[in-house]
Amino acid sequence: MSVIDVWRNFITSNRNALEKKETDTTMLQKQVKVLIWSVSVILVVVIMISVFWFVGQDMAAEDLDQSSGLNQDLYQDSAAPVDFPPLDTASDLWTAQDLSLVPGAKKDMVEYGRELIANTSQYLGPKGSVAQISNGMNCQNCHLQAGNQPYGINFGSVWSTYPKFHPHRPRGESSEDLFMRVSSCFERSLNGTSPAKGSKEMQSILAYINYVGGNVPKGQKAKGSGIYEMPLLSRAADPNRGKMIYAKKCVSCHLENGEGQLAADGKSYQYPPLWGSHSYNSAAGLFRLSKFAGYVKANMPQGATYRGPLLSDEDCWDLAAYVNSQPRPSKDLGKESPLLEEKLFDYPFGPYADGFSEKQHKYGPFKPIKEKSKL
Repeated sequence: MSVIDVWRNFITSNRNALEKKETDTTMLQKQVKVLIWSVSVILVVVIMISVFWFVGQDMAAEDLDQSSGLNQDLYQDSAAPVDFPPLDTASDLWTAQDLSLVPGAKKDMVEYGRELIANTSQYLGPKGSVAQISNGMNCQNCHLQAGNQPYGINFGSVWSTYPKFHPHRPRGESSEDLFMRVSSCFERSLNGTSPAKGSKEMQSILAYINYVGGNVPKGQKAKGSGIYEMPLLSRAADPNRGKMIYAKKCVSCHLENGEGQLAADGKSYQYPPLWGSHSYNSAAGLFRLSKFAGYVKANMPQGATYRGPLLSDEDCWDLAAYVNSQPRPSKDLGKESPLLEEKLFDYPFGPYADGFSEKQHKYGPFKPIKEKSKL
């Protein structure tokens, strides 16, 4: 092979190598461009998905607020500094007669009656020392300060207004005396059975109630007695909104499932159950929304009084709707069920003579019912 051939082969070999290198460089550049394009597309997709997700979350939250009635116009958190007006500013509200003035012959019985009202479950609850005939709640869980607190379901107008006459009921069932009323409380609010009429416990309870309210003339109603009468809403009470109020205002004492909290002795409740097997049954007075709402308005949550309520009227009605929509013991009233014309505007069990539904009688709006029935 000549020198020329060698030189030609050398040049050809180098040119091929150079062309190959250029080809490899071009391919690498193309691959880099493809990679950059792919990453750009992925970033765009991620950004779009993020935008759609945040917008969707915001819309869902807005829909939830609207459907649950929790917008600013409808729900006002009463933990905010709101001064609700006092329910009663009178200086002459009823006060109970002084127990220190009970005549000697009645003193032991009246004092034992007060003890039974204040600590019912210790004597008559599931672990009671006398009998086991009630659900573990104390009468005082509802009748605050043993029935002495204004607008706390007190006993101020009991002696003065009993026996009561119900003109629509059949003859023989039209009169309700105090024993019948106390028995009804045991069977409904305490979801149990009543002590016998002649028992020491029943006679002591009757003696105490009659004594503390004995300073009110017969036929008259004491100022501040019973439950505060709530103004009616123009809408139905809302259990969904009530659930949110319960979570903010009630759960710390009555707990998430409404089961309440037992006292240190394990026999009674420091904070009573608001629903469930140990709560009041469906025949109790507090199962009527107007009664529950009025009770809450003047007394709940802790720190509230009739002179300084802590919840708005709407809060109280909606809270009542939530609590009374939860499961609890039921009671078949049978012959005790009021006649159609006797059923009050928020009596929650049909049938009715006024043409309104059972749902409206339970949750409202109540104004049309009350205007028609005048009850």
